[in-house]
Amino acid sequence: MTAGRSAVLENIAAVHPEVTVTNGELAARLGIDEGWIRTRTGIGSRRHAPAGTGTTELAVQAGRRALEGARHDSVDAVVLATSTADRPLPAAAPEVAHRLGLGEVAAFDVAAVCSGFVYALATAAGLIAARSARRVLVIAAERYSSIIDPYDRDTAVIFGDGAGACVLRAGEPDEAGALGPVVLGSDGSLSDLIQVPAPEAHFRMRGRETFRHAVRRMADAARSATASAGWTLSDLDRVAAHQANDRILKAMSYELELPDERMLTNIGHCGNTGASSIPLLLADAVADGTLTAGHKVLVAAFGGGLTWGATTLIWPSTPQGATS
Repeated sequence: MTAGRSAVLENIAAVHPEVTVTNGELAARLGIDEGWIRTRTGIGSRRHAPAGTGTTELAVQAGRRALEGARHDSVDAVVLATSTADRPLPAAAPEVAHRLGLGEVAAFDVAAVCSGFVYALATAAGLIAARSARRVLVIAAERYSSIIDPYDRDTAVIFGDGAGACVLRAGEPDEAGALGPVVLGSDGSLSDLIQVPAPEAHFRMRGRETFRHAVRRMADAARSATASAGWTLSDLDRVAAHQANDRILKAMSYELELPDERMLTNIGHCGNTGASSIPLLLADAVADGTLTAGHKVLVAAFGGGLTWGATTLIWPSTPQGATS
C-alpha cells in the first residue's frame, strides 16, 4: 500500500445463526462419545443456519450490522469471501450489495476457503491503495451445514455456520486500525487435502495432514507479517487465528512461543466456520472485552487450496463488535 493510502478498520460485526447444535445431538446421531468430540476438537457446540436461510442472507445480515456500526449507508465496493455460495454462479456479492441498498457498486466474491477473509482484506486494501475505492465492505459468510455429510464423523463435529463483516476506509498507515503488510501464499500441489470433490456434494478433509500444514503455514505467515510490520512476536498482544480446532490453536501458540492467553478463541461455541471464523472471533473478542483499543493484533488463516495468509493491525477504539 502506498504511503498515505492505507486501509483502516472502521467497524466489525458478526452474525451467529439461531440454531445451536450440541455435542450431545451429534453424538447420538453419529454413535460416538460426547466427550470425544470435545477432547478431539475443543468444540462444545456450533451454530447452523435455520432451514431456508442461505449464505447470501447471512452475508446481508452481517454487512448491514457492519455498516450500521460504522454509521455509513454507502461504500465503493463489496468483497465477499465464501466457499458455500447458494449457487455456483453468479457471484453472491452483487445481490448482497443490492439487498443492502448500495446501488451499482463494484461487488465480487473471493474463494480461498478458510483463508478467504484475509484474502478479502488484501483485495480491499488493494482497491483502496489503487484509489479505486475509499471505503470497502468486506464480508465473510459460510453455511458449511449445506456441504457437510451429517453422518461423517470427521467433519460433522467440526463445522458450523456464521458470517462476519468489516468496513475498511482509506487512511494513514500510522493510524490505529491500519492494516499492515498482508502476507499471502498457496500450494496447489496439496489441493486434495481439503475439497468438495466433483461430482460429490459433500466436503472432505484429510485431517492429519491438514493439521501439520495448518500449523506450519500459519506460523510462517505470522512470522513474516509480524516482521514486515516491524514488530517481534513478543510484541503481539492478541492473535486471531483461524478457528480450525483447538489442537491447531495450541500447536500454533507453542510454535510461536506465545502464552495461550494471547490466542483469541471462540471455537468452543462456534466450531470451524470457514472464512467467517476470523471476523466472528474478532467481533466476539471485542464484545467480551478480551480485545481492546491499543492491542497489537496478528490475524492469520489457513484453508483449502492450500491457501494461507496473515496481517497485523493495532486495534482501534471505534469498532463495536456487534454480534448476536
